[in-house]
Amino acid sequence: MTLLVFGKTGQVARELARRAPQARSLGRAEADLSDPEGCAAAIRSHRPVAVINAAAWTAVDRAETEEAAATVVNGAAPAAMARACAELGIPFVHISTDYVFDGTGTTPFAPDHPTAPIGAYGRSKLKGEQGVRAAGGVHAILRTAWVFSAHGSNFLKTMLRLGAERARLSVVADQIGGPTPASSIAAACLTIADALERAPEKTGTYHFAGAPDVSWADFARAIMAEAGLNCAIDDIPTSAWPTPARRPPNSRMNCDTLSTFGLSRPAWQPAVAEAITELGVRP
Repeated sequence: MTLLVFGKTGQVARELARRAPQARSLGRAEADLSDPEGCAAAIRSHRPVAVINAAAWTAVDRAETEEAAATVVNGAAPAAMARACAELGIPFVHISTDYVFDGTGTTPFAPDHPTAPIGAYGRSKLKGEQGVRAAGGVHAILRTAWVFSAHGSNFLKTMLRLGAERARLSVVADQIGGPTPASSIAAACLTIADALERAPEKTGTYHFAGAPDVSWADFARAIMAEAGLNCAIDDIPTSAWPTPARRPPNSRMNCDTLSTFGLSRPAWQPAVAEAITELGVRP
């Protein structure tokens, strides 16, 4: 038996494959999250020692017009996976998001803070959390935010592309959160899955976000500086950059309970440097 990972091409899934090459990774061709029972059947068939769900519907804006489809992928599929894991008596690690909160205030959200998503994506992810808990098995829900890496589509890669093309960029400065390296999330998932095998009483919901908290604009400035790009960043309010889905202004997360697994918030600056080096965009 081995570790089973849902996801192959996503940021965290690719980092999991790097760190756990012995794991069995299932892409959409092997396990389509739009077929929840098919995902559950895959778990029963492989009979792994633990399951990590690193696959999700991440098109936040598109979820506003396709909420039913997003809810199947982000809600029903994780619930079905969790039920299969509970039947087999194995740990299930599920990645969730800060979007389950309303994003108000300036205080970091603790894992036990009341949820109140402000958009379809957040609602779909909350359904998934509820389904995982209702399954009654050993699990960890790991909420994270502002994920970046050298892979896939993310803010860091967008800034590097635009920064190489333009002399100035306008970036939102009134949304605050902790940029989180996908590599660190993957490492945390592996640590947590291993710990749950030995200590099922650690079942629960945890927060994992990079440090320190910054605005998108300040994150962009750090990216430009690290890449040696001469692109000025102008601060703008969220109201100047409207999107179909509302973004939470406060994405700060209280990650204190990570100590349960001997983990702490990862520093994002070194990971920015590593991603830029991997992408080969330095002057």
